Amino acid sequence: MDAVISHSEAESLDPRIRRTRELLQHALAKLLETREFEKLSVQDITDAATLNRATFYAHYPDKFALLECMVGGQFHALLAARGVYFDGSCPSALRGLVLGVCDFLAQVPGTACERQRQLEPHLEAAVVAVVRRMLLEGLQRHPAEGISPELQAAALSWAIYGAAKEWARTPNRVPSEAIAETVVRLVVPLMHPAAADGAESTETLSVAASE
Repeated sequence: MDAVISHSEAESLDPRIRRTRELLQHALAKLLETREFEKLSVQDITDAATLNRATFYAHYPDKFALLECMVGGQFHALLAARGVYFDGSCPSALRGLVLGVCDFLAQVPGTACERQRQLEPHLEAAVVAVVRRMLLEGLQRHPAEGISPELQAAALSWAIYGAAKEWARTPNRVPSEAIAETVVRLVVPLMHPAAADGAESTETLSVAASE
């Protein structure tokens, strides 16, 4: 079962299924305001959502899948509110996605507390899954020659998340708009590797000619 689904998939769900998942995610979010995730049980979550355990397991295999789906849904909501869409045809289309990742991570409390350290791997998995899926949908429309869109989307998504994570944990960091521009410059060669190879070859030839 894929814990993190796309916004369009969520919208197409049966309203009863969507409502049940919203209840479970809202219950978990409220519980996390005062309790540590590792100490929460499925029973705690279902009690808060006024649902039974059988209903929970009909939607999620465990509480970790619920957490990742909740985070993914929150990140999807941020991107949807901004109208972020990646069609794979232009590097500038990456900026909105990169900025969304940066701003989303900036909203998360620092990693100093034990509760945040517990959540961090699941936050990472959820955000990367959303970014990878958005990138893949665009890259499949404009695939790079000789490189699978799946591999390209994986490389891009981890590069974007890693750079945004490093920025988010930096004291006195620059504004997200500024770092987004930097990250885009860093990852564009992953999006258009043939162009990057050509530029490198041209530079190498120029240096050789001048020697």
